[in-house]
Amino acid sequence: MIGLGILIYKLISNKWVLGYSDTSLLLASTLNTGIATAHGTNFVDLRGEYWDDTTSMWEAVLSTKIGHSVCQTSSAYYQKTWQHDNSSPCVFHLTEKTDWKTIDRKNAKIEGRLLGGCIDTIRHLVGTPFGNAQKFRKQFISGEPILWYFENCELTTVDLHRSLVQMKLAGWFKDCSGILFGRSAANQTIDGYTAEDVYRDLANELEVPIVYDIDCGHVPPQVTLINGAHAEVTVAGGQGTVIQSFML
Repeated sequence: MIGLGILIYKLISNKWVLGYSDTSLLLASTLNTGIATAHGTNFVDLRGEYWDDTTSMWEAVLSTKIGHSVCQTSSAYYQKTWQHDNSSPCVFHLTEKTDWKTIDRKNAKIEGRLLGGCIDTIRHLVGTPFGNAQKFRKQFISGEPILWYFENCELTTVDLHRSLVQMKLAGWFKDCSGILFGRSAANQTIDGYTAEDVYRDLANELEVPIVYDIDCGHVPPQVTLINGAHAEVTVAGGQGTVIQSFML
């Protein structure tokens, strides 16, 4: 069955599929074929009379041609909780001020090839033929550093930490340039161990910059990120900029 799965990936042709959470398994397609895949808003969240500025960028990102770049900026406000019973012209209720943070509270600039998704989902690729990140680096991006991004749907802080340790041991973070973490309503603190503790421990161990509470995942809105794109991420004063360049 594994051989059949690899064969299926070889037969995949180029087509955008946009979403987050379970669709993060699209990462396996990028790792095994080199075809770019998208992580962003779900189709169900594109209803309403208008979209917020951050969500609206999905069209511009997916329309960007090879050899060109597209710039996205962090949102001004994000949605703290879902309010499905509170209908409004825009699906999201953006009430909380957005603040992209770094571990050392300093400005940051990170570059690398983007890879990532919902950590609850893609952690199951670790150690399988479908999750060989180092093979992807050698085969498709000439050894360029990877800039990882993750969003957490349901993991407690200790489960998040265990998942990251497994990724590290599988070589996912070897020579990476940094890690981005999306906002999360999960990140349940266990015995005083917080999400910030997880990020700090990882930053100290890997000695790479870590940015968290970015516009990504189950706490909308979110920027549209492309697995395989070269990205330059800048964070200053709580605001972020993501420039993605599409190259072969």
